[in-house]
Amino acid sequence: MKKVVLIGMILIGITATSQNQQAYVVDTAQSTITWQGNYAFNFSEHEGTVQFKQGVLTTLDGSIIGGSFVIDMTTISNAEFLKGIGPVEHLRDTDFFNVAKYPEASLVITSVEYFKTENVHKILADMTIKGVTNSIEFWATANGADNTLEAKFKIDRTRWGITYNNKLKNHAIADGIGFIVNLKFKPVQ
Repeated sequence: MKKVVLIGMILIGITATSQNQQAYVVDTAQSTITWQGNYAFNFSEHEGTVQFKQGVLTTLDGSIIGGSFVIDMTTISNAEFLKGIGPVEHLRDTDFFNVAKYPEASLVITSVEYFKTENVHKILADMTIKGVTNSIEFWATANGADNTLEAKFKIDRTRWGITYNNKLKNHAIADGIGFIVNLKFKPVQ
């Protein structure tokens, strides 16, 4: 009888927990990733966008506990590219992201720490680019009323095997790539 009561209590706890857990799907039409690359020795940069393919954010009792996102690398673009110039075709080739072989990148949240007084989240995640996975850390701000999340962070491209470097020092590309992420979510019904 004690086993039956214990199993019943565990099942009630699991049910209660799952009722407080909520999944939110990325609204890919309203979410953006802006990238920024710079030259190491010039005051010059390129900025553009890349689109989400899909994603989900999970909360428990209103707090973010996880999520996973897929980025469509074939959508790398920028204003220069749309005018028929700029670095996008080069970014898509084997010198950089090798989009033909690796059309997707991903990010999986591994842990979240919430700082209520500042309303910011310290997020640890595994980012996969070109089949290489590395851990990253970034800070994000969520707005529950609008179902949005914003984050800014940089990565060292060389950690993912993105090692192209122009031999002309004045045109060398900086190792850091910046990202500004604005996510809009829809609750899963």
